[in-house]
Amino acid sequence: MIKRMVGANVSVVAMQVKELGVDSVSKKSEQIILRIRLSVAAYSYEYKNKSIMSDAEFDRLSYLVDTNITTGNRKLDNFFKKHFEPATGMWVRKHPDKAGLENIYHRIWKDY
Repeated sequence: MIKRMVGANVSVVAMQVKELGVDSVSKKSEQIILRIRLSVAAYSYEYKNKSIMSDAEFDRLSYLVDTNITTGNRKLDNFFKKHFEPATGMWVRKHPDKAGLENIYHRIWKDY
């Protein structure tokens, strides 16, 4: 299920959540999902030389990031406000939780 979501857009994620009996995904939750997906995709590309989504999908999703929406994680909210650039994935090199990105990458997408 998670591997199928690599190329999915946020509205598809919202649809899948609705199928689980939840009416909608909050803007906060959408941003959390979006930022994690983009961070892991950028990490995979920059550190593992492996694409887990197309450049077009990465670009499209990047422009959906709204740094004015807080997620409840002050450290990552500040990171995205200061360092996130939708036109590149280089920002991931300054990501404050690269160990977490490595963990997600190895648990979910290593063999993708």
